[in-house]
Amino acid sequence: MTLRLPSPCLVVLAGPAAAGKSTWAAAQFPADAIVSSDRLRAVVGSGEDDITASADAFALLEEIVVRRAARGLTTVIDTTGLDAARREGWRVLARTHRMACVAVAFDAPAAQVRARNRARPHPVPAAVLTAQLRAWPGVRDALAGEGFDLLIEPEPVRVLAPAFATATDAAVRQRERPVGLRFALHLSTFPGGAATLAPRLREIATGAEAAGFDAIYVMDHFRQIPQVGRAWDDFLESWTTLAWLAACTERVRLGTLVTGVTYRNTGHLAKIVATLDVLSGGRAVCGLGLGWFAAEHAAYGWEFPPVARRYALLEDALAALPQLWGPGGKPFHGTVLDLPDTACYPRPLQEHVPIVLGGGGERRTLRLAARYADAANVLGDLATVARKAAVLREHCRVTGRAVELSHLTTALVGSDPAGVDALVERLRPRGADPARFAAQCHAGTVEDQIGRFRELADAGVAEVVVRLPDLVDAEPLGRMAQVISAF
Repeated sequence: MTLRLPSPCLVVLAGPAAAGKSTWAAAQFPADAIVSSDRLRAVVGSGEDDITASADAFALLEEIVVRRAARGLTTVIDTTGLDAARREGWRVLARTHRMACVAVAFDAPAAQVRARNRARPHPVPAAVLTAQLRAWPGVRDALAGEGFDLLIEPEPVRVLAPAFATATDAAVRQRERPVGLRFALHLSTFPGGAATLAPRLREIATGAEAAGFDAIYVMDHFRQIPQVGRAWDDFLESWTTLAWLAACTERVRLGTLVTGVTYRNTGHLAKIVATLDVLSGGRAVCGLGLGWFAAEHAAYGWEFPPVARRYALLEDALAALPQLWGPGGKPFHGTVLDLPDTACYPRPLQEHVPIVLGGGGERRTLRLAARYADAANVLGDLATVARKAAVLREHCRVTGRAVELSHLTTALVGSDPAGVDALVERLRPRGADPARFAAQCHAGTVEDQIGRFRELADAGVAEVVVRLPDLVDAEPLGRMAQVISAF
């Protein structure tokens, strides 16, 4: 079984020369993550066996370790690790930069160590190795009490983002005591050029249905947002795109995550949603949010009201939309919204069009969700999601309504660890730390993702909305289908 280490971490190898440290490190970590005193002797001296260069090599090692830790990079310190003062310094350094510090004890038999040393082209002097072997039992016994976050033997390891720290146990729970969780696909980019967008979207939409997704959501923006891409990247209008997807699909629900309340007249929005619902056979979902992208408003000449007025408009829209989708046409008079006639025919096929309120504000947005919406969509890590679930439950206790929790996240899914590493290397921006990029996009195997999503389900999430960073065609949907099938 492969042991999971948190990313980033500082890994201290401890054991006599020829105990197998360098061989193990090379098999478990990228070469650039390993800082070796032997290799640094070759940098500052005449070769790895140049003992006279040891002081300079260790000074350089310490400098490299300090600088890597400051950058939040996982680092493996490949020395004997026999010096207690050095070990303490590395633990302090890790704490300073909020990194886990892991010790790996290489407790190889003395005879094996001596035999390996003799087989080296340039063996460690026998007297030096004997001294290390004599010191090792004391070091080995001391490691457990020195305050390392983890003390392990040289076994297979994977360095994973904190989101996957307990995913193995959660995946086992899902196999043994499965729970349900709905999955929605989130489309936030439209690469490939305008000429190929329509067939590509059809391929992805039909692939998403085949993979088991329950819904497809698109962002409601008019230019790409800076968190995802460039303002001049190809970006499709949301509700027109959903109409196209309705023609391409048969089962998935279709909606925005989420429509900014400032972008369209509320009556017009109600008509758009009702039309989509009729033409899709009753599959429309209305996502609604406060609106935040000031630059987009400025570019298109739209008013971008202060927060208080946007909240007033949002609450009015939440109250007015069900009336617009209902029978008759009686007027609606809200705080800032005035609709003299709310007739909207044809009415939606659904008796009740679901409303998803986007945003995790605990005092205002989640309170509005508890009063008006069918689901609240929130961001954040597992702890944040669990806290917002508790806040939403309390608001629902006050209103007496049941409102689901939805969670928007990213998942880069690989079939196995090597596949995950290959995806990260291919997709990461130039100069980006692979581990940091992997953490940002939640890169993990199918099993990793099953565990992470089970933990979200345990936290109260009913629907997880997933963005797949490698979704340029339908191929990634096959790997995601393996995750979905576990739920």
